[in-house]
Amino acid sequence: MLKKGLVVVSSFYSLALAILSLININGKLPPIKNSDKLYHAIAYFIFTGLWYFTFYFTFEFKKNKALAFAFIASASFGIIIEILQGILTENRESDVYDVIANTVGTILALLMMIIIKKRDVK
Repeated sequence: MLKKGLVVVSSFYSLALAILSLININGKLPPIKNSDKLYHAIAYFIFTGLWYFTFYFTFEFKKNKALAFAFIASASFGIIIEILQGILTENRESDVYDVIANTVGTILALLMMIIIKKRDVK
């Protein structure tokens, strides 16, 4: 049950993140200086964690392979979404700083998984 549930949750989260990234949400988030970058990092931290657990538990990848696939999936997804914002939307624009924020969130999630992995080994 957990295995199938992870795929559903990760897929739903990915779809929701794509939709939220492509619709107009200006003025609907709490105003914090550079808050959109913080939101990007948090969103991709969660995205990476969900897909790591999906690859590890559902597809039974070894931990390092699950980490690599989670990184590739998250980085690729973030870049594709930014490109789509520039192509498909009039109210959103592609931003290299958003890609950087996405990558920071991804790397933080991976670092957390690596630290947990090392703790489990001891």
